[in-house]
Amino acid sequence: HVQLVESGGGSVQAGGSLRLSCVASGDACMAWFRQAPGKQREGVAAMGKYGVTKYADFAKGRFAISKDTAKNTLYLQMNSLSPGDSGMYYCATYTLRGLACRMELNPADFQNWGQGTQVTVS
Repeated sequence: HVQLVESGGGSVQAGGSLRLSCVASGDACMAWFRQAPGKQREGVAAMGKYGVTKYADFAKGRFAISKDTAKNTLYLQMNSLSPGDSGMYYCATYTLRGLACRMELNPADFQNWGQGTQVTVS
């Protein structure tokens, strides 16, 4: 298990934007999750091999996941934020052991997690 480090959270008004960053390992399978108080952790976006991406329905058209391999950094650009987007955002990765990453946004698939960065939208 490798501890990841997220940053970029903060407080913004509805309609605003935030860009989250995650200093990660070289794992090929990466994702962002979020959790609101009293709610279950849910997937936001994932990136696998060859730049393949998957987004939760609420993130489509508003959020974009990307990576900088040279910097071992994963990003999540979040635009048009709403109060419902508030919560703790986590970066997660796991080591690819097969031919392709599972792209189901299932927290159980991931072994490496960050401590989270808080996002508050008012």
